[in-house]
Amino acid sequence: MRTKSIITCLFCLTVANSYAQKDTAKKQTIDITSSYKPVLRNAVKINFSATNLIADTSKQVAPYAIPAQNLFYTYQPMALKPLALTQDTSLDLGTRNFLKAGFGNYTTPYINAGFSFGDGKTSLMNVYADYISSKGKIKNQDYSKVNVKASGSYFTGKNEAYGSVGISQYDYYLYGYNHALYAYNKQDVLQRLTTVKLLAGFRNKEQTELGINYNPTVEINVFGNRKQATESSLLINAPVEKALGDEFSVKVAAKADLTTYTTQNFIPNNYKFNNNIFSIAPELVYTTESLSLHGGITPVWDNGQLSVLPNIYGEAQIPDKPFLVQAGLTGRFIKNSYQHLTDVNPYLAPVTTAQLNTKEIELYGGIKASVGKHFNFSAKAGLLSYKNLPFYINDTAGDLKSFKISNESKVTDLRIHGDISYISQDKFTLTGGLTLNGYTGMHDNKKAWGTIPLQIDGALRWWAFKQVMIKSDFTAYTGSSYLLPGNINKTLGGAADLSAGAEVSINKNISAWLDINNIFNNKYQRWYGYEVYGTNLLIGVLLKF
Repeated sequence: MRTKSIITCLFCLTVANSYAQKDTAKKQTIDITSSYKPVLRNAVKINFSATNLIADTSKQVAPYAIPAQNLFYTYQPMALKPLALTQDTSLDLGTRNFLKAGFGNYTTPYINAGFSFGDGKTSLMNVYADYISSKGKIKNQDYSKVNVKASGSYFTGKNEAYGSVGISQYDYYLYGYNHALYAYNKQDVLQRLTTVKLLAGFRNKEQTELGINYNPTVEINVFGNRKQATESSLLINAPVEKALGDEFSVKVAAKADLTTYTTQNFIPNNYKFNNNIFSIAPELVYTTESLSLHGGITPVWDNGQLSVLPNIYGEAQIPDKPFLVQAGLTGRFIKNSYQHLTDVNPYLAPVTTAQLNTKEIELYGGIKASVGKHFNFSAKAGLLSYKNLPFYINDTAGDLKSFKISNESKVTDLRIHGDISYISQDKFTLTGGLTLNGYTGMHDNKKAWGTIPLQIDGALRWWAFKQVMIKSDFTAYTGSSYLLPGNINKTLGGAADLSAGAEVSINKNISAWLDINNIFNNKYQRWYGYEVYGTNLLIGVLLKF
């Protein structure tokens, strides 16, 4: 048995050895084929039964006004209201004082200065003054202007009390006579217009708990023409506004304007007139994001005579369009005080008849639009109806050097106005405007004496570099009609006046400036007999501290 077992073992080893040798010569492979593919089962989807949302009827109306981007201030101090200041023992409000001075041909000195005091939080006061004068080539073609004004404010937690006092003196000379026939000395033709003005007011800084805003003011104004005429006025204005929710508000403005006019040294008699206007203007305002409506009436007592004026106007945004439509029917009274009339024509003689105020009613419509980021334009057409509109005619009974008022009892004016602007932040601004007036239906005058039928204006402000600002202004208009002795009427030639200037910053406190006026040297006449200066140049320096 043992012998058999040994033989069997040897046989097995021999067979195993033979298989091992075969495997090294040729490898064997096994292929496994399967048709099974794993599949994920679909997840169970949860379905929700949604309910309709409740409509939100509340509206968040937040009307706001975007400040104009094309303003270039003339370095005039203004009230400062800081938003946030770091806590410090000393308050630094920046450059608040300036002095601008220069000189030009026509013997023209120029000075403008402003100073500011106070911390801007509890009180603030500004004082500024300016002076300019020139001597023309025509005899007595001189003028001078001086203004001095101080204004201040005192701030409490919720209110501001403010006031101002100012005095101005403008010297004009009536040189519009025939110099071959008349020989006046300077004092004979001096027209010195002096104004003293006092103003006080009180307003709320924040809306009261009842939603009320108020701003009553009292103004005293004394105006005089040397020793010929004196005019004293008292103006009281009390506007109040109350909000009625987010969309409605009510406004009421009560005004009293009282004027007394007297003459001195008139032969054979002096004159004295009272000119009083009282008005109250209730108004309901509706404002949303796309619509603004104002509706009201204004009863006005003009020297005791009652007139009820319309005050309805509004603006609406066209959906999905950059256009805004505006329309209105409005009325107002223009107080023809001697001061107001000389603001229009400084060569006006003292009036010797009772003052008649102008009643104006305007029906208008127009559009406004902003195209892109920089381009804006607006157009407006209106039909204006006037009663007692003053026209200016030469004193044909004398030497034509002064003007008188020729009242027009009723006249209609078709006025078309358009303006356009391109504004690129505060670096570049180009603006232009056109105004067309067509006076018709007159009863007392053959022409609209002294009015401008067509006027075109333009302005350019460009910060060419960080330290260099270039500016330019242009105005052109067609001539007005005027009257000569013998009831002869003629029309003045048109005008085109281009001015340019530049300001260069030497450092943060010192700048040099240059102004060139009437570049075309066009010696036109706005009023018959009063030729303007030719090309004039001013150069100077500006100090800020």
